[in-house]
Amino acid sequence: MNIIKIIFVIIISFCINLKVYAEPVHKNDYDVVGQVGIPTGVIFNPSGTKMYVTGFTGNSGRVAQYSLSVPYSTSSGVSLDANIITEIAAVLKRPQDIKFNSDGSKVLILSTKSVDEDQDSVAIWSLGTPYDITTIISTGVSEIPLSNDPRGFDFNTDGTKMFILKATTDQIQQFDLTNPYDPSDITLKATLSNLKGDSYHQGFGFSSDGYKMFVIKADRDSDDTELNIIEEYDLTTPFEITTANKNEKTYNTQTASEGNMRIAGITFNFGQGANKFYHLDFDDNKLVREYDLPCAYGIISCMNPTSNKDDVGSVEAQSELSKKLIQHTTYPVLNRMEWLRRNKDSSNLTNQNIKFQFSNEILASLSNLITPSSLTSNNTSTAEPQFGNWSYWSEGTVSVGKVGDTGASSAKNINSSAITIGADRRNDKNRMFGFAFRFGSDDIDVGNLGSALDMNALSLTVYETRPKGKNMFMDSLIGISAINTNLLNNSGSISTDGEREGKQIFASIKFRETFTKEKLNITPNIKLDLGFTSLSDYTETGAEGLNLKFNRQDIGTVITSIGSVIDNTINIDNGIIKPNIQLEYNADISPSSKQEFEYASNGTSYILENINSSTHNYRGSFGFDLITDNGFSLMTSYERNQSKGNGHSDNIYFGGSYISKRNETYAFSLDGSETFNTKLNYKRDLNGIGIKVSSNYSLMSEIPDYGATIEVSNKF
Repeated sequence: MNIIKIIFVIIISFCINLKVYAEPVHKNDYDVVGQVGIPTGVIFNPSGTKMYVTGFTGNSGRVAQYSLSVPYSTSSGVSLDANIITEIAAVLKRPQDIKFNSDGSKVLILSTKSVDEDQDSVAIWSLGTPYDITTIISTGVSEIPLSNDPRGFDFNTDGTKMFILKATTDQIQQFDLTNPYDPSDITLKATLSNLKGDSYHQGFGFSSDGYKMFVIKADRDSDDTELNIIEEYDLTTPFEITTANKNEKTYNTQTASEGNMRIAGITFNFGQGANKFYHLDFDDNKLVREYDLPCAYGIISCMNPTSNKDDVGSVEAQSELSKKLIQHTTYPVLNRMEWLRRNKDSSNLTNQNIKFQFSNEILASLSNLITPSSLTSNNTSTAEPQFGNWSYWSEGTVSVGKVGDTGASSAKNINSSAITIGADRRNDKNRMFGFAFRFGSDDIDVGNLGSALDMNALSLTVYETRPKGKNMFMDSLIGISAINTNLLNNSGSISTDGEREGKQIFASIKFRETFTKEKLNITPNIKLDLGFTSLSDYTETGAEGLNLKFNRQDIGTVITSIGSVIDNTINIDNGIIKPNIQLEYNADISPSSKQEFEYASNGTSYILENINSSTHNYRGSFGFDLITDNGFSLMTSYERNQSKGNGHSDNIYFGGSYISKRNETYAFSLDGSETFNTKLNYKRDLNGIGIKVSSNYSLMSEIPDYGATIEVSNKF
């Protein structure tokens, strides 16, 4: 008896933990026999408010257009707009499938017979109103001959590839198109065999992102509903049939059948996340059949996000950005300490005195808000340093980079901008202590479908540099960051949105020693960066069948660096110029992280493991400091970060100021983003009245963007 109980418990436990895949659920049928005769193809407009069905009666082709009161629902509020017979029947005898170009200005119809010479073909009509076939323009129709009994066709996202299912040769053919959605000039690129067996080819289609492909097969004429099947292929490269792998399982539609059925056509509610699919019954009943799916495109299996290069690229980007944030936060502080060393004999330790203009409005506002008034003071003497006085500094950073695609993830284009504001002071032991605030924005485009993420981070850093001998210094810092990331995941026809919070703590320690020969300084250094980042869990919204739920992700950072800085001092009339070069190698020996996530609709879970950044990385920069006796100063540098492989970023640091002895201030700034915004400010205090003249211009913008302002103010 005890053995029976144990077996029973084991069976129950197994059933509870076993995730059984839920098949499609038949929801509704809509009769179209009165409009199209024998239905063959079905599609919706992007919003799901219009449905189009192709068909024929005898040798007379036609297309019916319906309005839907509820998007993508055939259950209620379906009304016929028009049944287009004359224009279609004048060209095609037996339409088989229907598609639109990207903006709905053209409709393409595949047919097995044309009026002219009984030729297989695809015909193209222009529409007066997008996605409205009641405005079809009968003149100027173009017809492109085909062969081998085509029964279904589809295009990739941008219309540069066309795919045709041919019944006679049991093949799917892939063509390259010279012009999007124009089959008049095509080149055969690949062929995939698909044997019909006891069934007959009657439909074909892709998922919107090209990672799944479906073939519809119908009972030939034996009234055997088990021969009505849907086959599924998974593609490792989207819209490349040479990478297609056929799923061993097929879906049989007989469970939804009442009486005999022969199926044709296939489409999804693309605009809602593809959690519904539709096919036609052209046997006893002439129906559009609607099904609910357990997940996006889940006729046989759910989409595997770990096989989607954009999904993987987005997860990798979040991990990479978390590590880069530590470096991007510490670099300005370390640059400050390097600047202090290069200018240790100057009593004016306020450098860069600049106003930044960023294309990011938040950065621009923050820069104007927190730049302290103390920066307008001027002291360019080279007397002994003052102890105990606070010095203020600022640094703007613009970074443009790219990480190339891999076999598992898409390419990532990275644009970053940031501003760092800091203050420090020196004590009588020649130690420098300070703090810095940084606000940064990183925009990353992932892949080619529009997936992206926008990360904003606010960081606080406390730092110290102290001498360890005559020319040896130890730079150390510790800081925290608050992270907010907005994510967009685009599948090609619909997108999902998400928002994620994060917290980060980091520290860095750097030892450097300077060797001086006359005015040439060589400063080798070694550095260790440590950090821990925790990204919150979040759930996507926007598409019920595609929404993913991500668990919390913890990311550790351990980066070691070794490098050297070389600088020189060159005396010029009324000032000095200090060119500098920096070379650095860093090894990312961080532990691997992982991201667990699942479909929000059905709980099917996945894990991305071994998420790592490039181990070997190289950093090089060159620039100069210019300090003049009359109050003008300039700091600029260009930096290149190169990962072993194909990842890199280019950074620009630039700032300048002029403070005259007549209460005048000139400031120039450059935002090295895509448009290269420049701004020039002139300020003067004239007997208590403030005068400000500003001018801005976008150097690289396609649309001219420039302006000038004059401000007059007085304080009471």
